[in-house]
Amino acid sequence: MTEGIDQSTALTQQWLTEIQTLKQQLVEQQRDRHTAWESAQKWRKLYNTEAEQRRTDANLAQQAIASLKAEIHQLKGLETGILVDGKATTEAQQKIQQIQSIEDLQTKLIAIMKERDRLQQALKTEQENHAQTRQSLTTALGDAIDSLTRERNGE
Repeated sequence: MTEGIDQSTALTQQWLTEIQTLKQQLVEQQRDRHTAWESAQKWRKLYNTEAEQRRTDANLAQQAIASLKAEIHQLKGLETGILVDGKATTEAQQKIQQIQSIEDLQTKLIAIMKERDRLQQALKTEQENHAQTRQSLTTALGDAIDSLTRERNGE
């Protein structure tokens, strides 16, 4: 009979030990889950900050593009002889009337050609920068979509 009691006590002790081990594992799992949740929140915040920055950059790029388009439109107007501003037309006519000799005309023409070349180079550089920005933004958007897709799929 004492043998049955000893065996029963041993089984009870074994079960109590098992319950204690399971409780400890449960606490560890809850702590790990909490840590993972905090990490996910941190990454979500970083992602949202980055996304906001990308949106801001995209808006700034769109504004720059609009400004450049307006400047190109104005330059095309100058090139075709259509000056939008009447004051600019008057100023151009006054400058032409001030030219007294062929040498003055040649000097003025050379200066204008240099300015034109500089503006063309600036425009070309800006177009290249715009293309690079567009590529960067497209890549960043693709990366963001991929990350969001992976997050939603639970990867």
